[in-house]
Amino acid sequence: MRIWDISPGYLNRQSLLGEHRELHGIVSIIINKKKGYAKHPETIRWVGYGWALRMRHKQLAREMALRGYRDRSPVKTRSNKGQWPATYIDSPHRQFSLLKEKYKDREQGRIPLPQNAQQLWSHHKYSVLARNPELYKKTGQEVSRTAVTLSSLSRLLAETLRKEPTQGGIRNAVQHMWGYVSKYSGEKQTNISNWSLQRVLSETQKRAMANNCTYLIHSTALSELMVWLSDA
Repeated sequence: MRIWDISPGYLNRQSLLGEHRELHGIVSIIINKKKGYAKHPETIRWVGYGWALRMRHKQLAREMALRGYRDRSPVKTRSNKGQWPATYIDSPHRQFSLLKEKYKDREQGRIPLPQNAQQLWSHHKYSVLARNPELYKKTGQEVSRTAVTLSSLSRLLAETLRKEPTQGGIRNAVQHMWGYVSKYSGEKQTNISNWSLQRVLSETQKRAMANNCTYLIHSTALSELMVWLSDA
């Protein structure tokens, strides 16, 4: 039984769909007070964190949608809004190591598993920009100076992505992302000034995937920012 704490973008198809099933299992155990797996460490750490389970499910659902799957089973738990479990079964850095071993000679996720802090940062930079421009600047500088370890950065980024970005922050990040795909169109120029943020991000997703825009395909923001733009 496993609920990962790192971005669902790193999970391959089997792990992504598997976590989705297991999250629903944990929700059912907690809500219906079932005995099966009630004492499992993964279940125990999510007790009382209904809102966080709901948000993790949204992350999974948005990643699934990016890969062509449709979620038809929303999670409606809402206890302790804004709060996430303070404990991990394995640290975020350890989770990357576990996936590296698990995926040896097997299908990988949408985002390649990071080999160093520089790669990890490149995957998360737009997600951080949407939440905290100062942290974005500070972390970017530390990574460029190799002044941060992969282990500490893994935890920082996993916990940063749990925080709700502002609408202005999302707009800033999405506009940066749009710059990479705006050229992919049959039209000379696409005017997005009247588009909603959700529409701009959705179009960015479509163009990135259709045109194999690797830089964005390897970005956590490509799926996770949509979580904060819709109630789906």
